[in-house]
Amino acid sequence: MSIVKHSNQRVGIFIDTQNLYHSAKNLYHARVNFGQVIKEAMADRALIRAVAYVITTESGEEQPFFEALSKVGIETKTKDLQIFSGGSKKADWDVGLAVDAIKLAPKLDAVIIVSGDGDFVPLVEYLKTNEGCQVEVVSFGKSTSAKLIEAADDFMDLDVNSRKYLIGQERRNGNTRNS
Repeated sequence: MSIVKHSNQRVGIFIDTQNLYHSAKNLYHARVNFGQVIKEAMADRALIRAVAYVITTESGEEQPFFEALSKVGIETKTKDLQIFSGGSKKADWDVGLAVDAIKLAPKLDAVIIVSGDGDFVPLVEYLKTNEGCQVEVVSFGKSTSAKLIEAADDFMDLDVNSRKYLIGQERRNGNTRNS
């Protein structure tokens, strides 16, 4: 995929935080350095808005994480974790992320979706066809839907240089490394 990224492009970034969090945890036993991910995805273009969609728990242990996102210029939208009577849990922001991307699209030249979730394929197609936006996907390739990669105008695979985008990644000998 070859696309043009120029400094005058207006960019919106929409982060499926749970998707990236679980991918980094399952693939690398590490946390995501969202600041670095955003910096690379921006490619020196004009950031209009960066939004991370996050889940809150009763314990509130995620509050320092939310503050860290704010410090690097990422707005957070929160939703409470739903716990059902059978004990199952649900934490899904897909529709909220999609609606926000569609609402902001007229003000953007490029939309960056930070997620590997194939459920976003219709959103990518809509933004390209109906809004004329360049749509880029950023995520860990090993856990990204092939259909999402195919639908996007560009794909930034965080697996290619994972250490650059992770915090606390374990080395093979069991020691941890903080980036």
